[in-house]
Amino acid sequence: MRELLLGLRLLSGSGRGNRVRFLLMAGGSAIGVCCLAMVLAIPGILAAQDGRKAARQADCARDDRRVCTGAALAPVELRLTDPYGSRPMLRVFHAPGSLTIDPPPGLTALPAPGEVFVSPKLHEELEREPGLAQLVPGRERGLISAQGLAHPDELFAYIGVRRDQLKGGEPVTSYGWRYTYDETVEPSTLDIVRFTLAGVVLLPLAVYLSVCARLSAAARIRRLAALRLVGLSKKGVQRVNAAETVAAALLGTVAGLGVYAVANQLISRVGLPGFRWYPSDGSLSLSAVLICLIGCPALAWFAGALGARKAAANPLAVRRSAVEKPPARWGLLPLVPGLGIVVGYCVAGATGHAPRDTSISAVLMPVAVVLVGIGLVLSLPVLSRALARTLARTSRSLPLGLAMRRNELEPGGALRVATGLVLLVYAASLVQGVLIELDQVSKNTSPVQAYVLRLDRVTAEQQKALESVAGVRGHGVTVRSWSDGQAEFPPRINAVFATCAQLRGMVPKMGRCPTGRPFRVKNPHDLPNEDSRPGASFPFRLRNEKGEAHVLEVRVPERQVVFEDESGLAALSSGDVVLPPSALPDGFRPEDAMLTLVSDSEPGTVRSVLDGIGGVDPTVEVDTPGVVVTALQQITVVRTILAMGMVLGLIIGVAAYLVAATDRAIERRPQVTALSLLGARPRTLRSVQVVQVVLPLAMGLVLAVVTGKAAESSYLVTGGGAIFWDGAGVPLLLACALGAVVIATLGSLPLVGRRIDPELIRRD
Repeated sequence: MRELLLGLRLLSGSGRGNRVRFLLMAGGSAIGVCCLAMVLAIPGILAAQDGRKAARQADCARDDRRVCTGAALAPVELRLTDPYGSRPMLRVFHAPGSLTIDPPPGLTALPAPGEVFVSPKLHEELEREPGLAQLVPGRERGLISAQGLAHPDELFAYIGVRRDQLKGGEPVTSYGWRYTYDETVEPSTLDIVRFTLAGVVLLPLAVYLSVCARLSAAARIRRLAALRLVGLSKKGVQRVNAAETVAAALLGTVAGLGVYAVANQLISRVGLPGFRWYPSDGSLSLSAVLICLIGCPALAWFAGALGARKAAANPLAVRRSAVEKPPARWGLLPLVPGLGIVVGYCVAGATGHAPRDTSISAVLMPVAVVLVGIGLVLSLPVLSRALARTLARTSRSLPLGLAMRRNELEPGGALRVATGLVLLVYAASLVQGVLIELDQVSKNTSPVQAYVLRLDRVTAEQQKALESVAGVRGHGVTVRSWSDGQAEFPPRINAVFATCAQLRGMVPKMGRCPTGRPFRVKNPHDLPNEDSRPGASFPFRLRNEKGEAHVLEVRVPERQVVFEDESGLAALSSGDVVLPPSALPDGFRPEDAMLTLVSDSEPGTVRSVLDGIGGVDPTVEVDTPGVVVTALQQITVVRTILAMGMVLGLIIGVAAYLVAATDRAIERRPQVTALSLLGARPRTLRSVQVVQVVLPLAMGLVLAVVTGKAAESSYLVTGGGAIFWDGAGVPLLLACALGAVVIATLGSLPLVGRRIDPELIRRD
């Protein structure tokens, strides 16, 4: 305790410069803890959103046989999810029953037929887009409160309808599940996001907090060595040093948590692109607060203990400024196996032997990324010293020689200055790999968009209205041939009832179509249907509005028309038989058939067609192949989180560089003063300062770009996508690296003062 009190007394009574350094350490820790809190808050935000989704999930009490009890008396609900641009719009159609149930969270009462409850965001969209009211028919009774919404921007509506208006649906007796199937971010994707954020934010953050904990390390070590020489024990020296570092870290942690609380209130109300949350969701959990309150001071203690170890073990060498030992080569050890795994996956991808076993890759890939990241940090002093030694021997330039000799004697300075930016560039490559993989999932390359509806859910009049919706360029009815079910794998084909004009609107590229005649189609990019042989006959069941059944025998024709579609989203497949609509008897429609509408894939057209479909029948369920709107929403959230991580990583990397470079320049003032007294010009001193910082940084950035691109490629190889090599991302990374070098150069120029103070060369 006496050593801790001594450390606090030295902190308060050792001059203004020491107090300023303490405040800088606390301020730097506050910035770091605020960034850490933002990262730790993300899982809590997602969990809170998923919890409210689960709380509003409809349920039905079931007996031992898993049969819903009271289904005849219970209300019925139909839940539909439609794409509204790249966002999902959820509509719950509620038909009341004889059984009275409590309303879901966010509602004071369930909507009666003709009434609707909408979310605040959907209320704004309805005022902005009047055509959207076709999908939400009824009189607006009120707004859904925050308890019933996942986030403030959610498009959600409860729509009251009569029971005879509802086609399909499930009985409901209560609301609330323990979990939800509609996670904001799927668990597997969330694991990738966590791992990426750890590389983008947490690794640079650890380096940054370590840099802040070791401000003015040289002066502090000399003071600690003096205390050791006057009789203080080794552990006592470490306690004295810890008193300052831990006090600064603890003060910075409290300030950082306060800054995060304010930032959470502001950002949650403004929102990030595609990702908003309620302020209460962003409140830190007790475990996250304890991680910040314990982790940051513990890291400061560890960094301070490492810095004080030399002063405690050999104080005379510190006071006499003995030459430091060269860094051990074991720092290169983590880089070798990490690069071995990464290069192995790259070679496998280049030779066409991409790994199929994802369980092994799921373990090896994160291990390789972590090993390469740690290897980059630990190898910088070794490589910096080797580069400095080589250049100092061969160079005839005075500034370059002076700079390289200093880096040779003090290679640890490169680690403090360059590590933050080097890790940022390395992590940026990994983020690019994740975004490329997500882009492969979300990209719709087809020029057309299909809308698939069950034909038995719409009347003949509604079918004609749907086919004439503005924006629809083609349509057809697709039906599977009938089978009695006796054979395990009976031969079957698909029949498409459409005219040639309708078919051309559905398929982008199609050969000559015989008008009014049946034919079969072939797609060279699709597997052929072996059952669709010319001359083979298949039955199709039809039914009219009176319920009368009819069987239509269809013979596979000899005539064949070739069409091309590589997206797999067209309404046709190889082997399908196309029949004119006149082949159907009057008043009869196919059973278990699907009505397919096709439009252009431009987002505005898709939105217009969906609105038009809702205007014909707002309760009809529409499938949109190629547009998984929930997946698009997840990708938007993931991209926003990763972009936020990159911004935090950029803040941390730049802050770590500024703190380390400024502190290193201040520590070197005695050497700069000595060189000035020996006749060195200010231009020479500035050149020395720039070269000292820029060359190790440039070397580290080149290494980060190379290893980062290799790690990114290996990640894409193990991801199972079609893209392994991202050549488009190389110029961006090189531009970022060049920008970091330019910033480092400009930031180093003013660090050599104009005033010469000879007192510095003999002051302890």
